[in-house]
Formats: sequence, structure tokens, C-alpha cells
Amino acid sequence: MKKTNKKTTATTTATAAAPKAAKATKAPAKKAAAPASAASVARRKSVEQPEPPATFIQARVDIGFGNHLYLRGEGPGLSWDHGVAMDCIAADGWASTLKGATAPVVFKVLLNDVSWCGGNDYVVEPGQSVTVTPTF
Repeated sequence: MKKTNKKTTATTTATAAAPKAAKATKAPAKKAAAPASAASVARRKSVEQPEPPATFIQARVDIGFGNHLYLRGEGPGLSWDHGVAMDCIAADGWASTLKGATAPVVFKVLLNDVSWCGGNDYVVEPGQSVTVTPTF
């Protein structure tokens, strides 16, 4: 009789496992619906406008060893309160690239993010390049 009980238990276990197998077959049906939503995302991306071209700002000034130039202003990533460091490309050359500008970029150049350059604010149109010679 103990053998019969083991078979009954095995049958019960097999019967209990059958609904779990049925649940496993339902899961792929949900995954099949996911690519449809991915297709709608792809359609939304194709409707979006491409990213505007980058705006390049260069400064030609020898500020001496150990100093650094910064930009402050209005544009992508710029603020009048905190400067964005420019990259040194030569002994008297500094450059910065702004991506995503859709309106004119207004900026000033600062020495060590402390001393403002003299004169009016500089303005560059989106996607254009400008080379400035700031005075401190």
C-alpha cells in the first residue's frame, strides 16, 4: 500500500504541475504583444525632428599657464550662474561645442570662472561657429 500512496502522490504532483505548465504557455503570448509597442515607439522616433547641428565656440587668447577659460550664458548646458569649462586646443586657443541649440546662444567668456571678459555679450546662431578674442 505504501507503493500506491507514492504513485498517488506522484500523480497528484504531476496534476499540480500541469497548471504550472499551462501558465508557462500563457507568458509567451504577452511577450508577443511587446514588439507591437516597440513598433509604435519606432514610429514616434521617426516623427521626431533630427537633433540640430552642434554650435562651436572658439576663443583666441593667451591667458598664461595654469589658467582656464569658462563659458557662461544662455544656451544648452549654459547658465549665467555657473561656468562650463572650455577645452584647451593650443597655447592661445580654447574651444567648446554645444549640442542641441535651437535658439541663438548668448555667452560671455570668463577667466578661471571668476573674471568676466570686457565688452558686450557674444551671440552665435545655432549650428554655426564663432571665434572670439576676449579681453580681460
